[in-house]
Amino acid sequence: MEVQGSGPEEPRSKYLLSSHTTWPRTSLIITLLLSVWSAQGLEMSTGKVPFLEALNGSTVILPCTYASCIGIKNLYFNWQYNDNGTMQKVCESVIPLDGMDPHPVSIFRERVDFIGTGDHNNISILLWNITFEDEGQYTCFGRNPKEKGKNHSAIFTLVVVDELRVVDNTLTIIIASAVGGAIALLMTFMLVKNFILFVLFKIEEKKKIECLVQSSSADETNNVSGSKTSKPTTPKKK
Repeated sequence: MEVQGSGPEEPRSKYLLSSHTTWPRTSLIITLLLSVWSAQGLEMSTGKVPFLEALNGSTVILPCTYASCIGIKNLYFNWQYNDNGTMQKVCESVIPLDGMDPHPVSIFRERVDFIGTGDHNNISILLWNITFEDEGQYTCFGRNPKEKGKNHSAIFTLVVVDELRVVDNTLTIIIASAVGGAIALLMTFMLVKNFILFVLFKIEEKKKIECLVQSSSADETNNVSGSKTSKPTTPKKK
């Protein structure tokens, strides 16, 4: 009795190859989605220069702004002061939606005012009559519930001094003077060069005019002399 097969059996290597090629694609897609999500996340910034040297007794602003491509909802933020490793809360509040001001703002430190506005995503604070005890690192912290609890922060450093340092600008003045002198010398050279070229052009033009005058005079002289020599002579009568 013959037993007929149901058909050729496909090799297992084909399925193994398919599974091996599917996983890298899936992981690549997940990685791209995570990178796009993180790029759209909340960003906290304390400015391009995140430090300040201020005079004792003066008033300073600690800047901080936030940005989010996906928008905010009940954004929680606070300022913290690093007191030798112990984080002390300076102020905190919640911003309901984009463009809205936080209300109320709880302040936990003396001589601190909140000066931020929701229109410009600004959550800066002001320290007035600062002392040496105010010197140190301040952290601007934010958490957007839309990002499922991710935390973001930026640090601003305040340095308090008795008197501001006088910056020695001698080298800057020397360099600026040298550059200015070189530019002035170059401009003088260009003016003298243009003047010499102009004088040479005028001399050459004058020579051409004189040459043309002399040439026309010579032509007239030749024409007169030619007319005299070509005049017929009348024979004398005997």
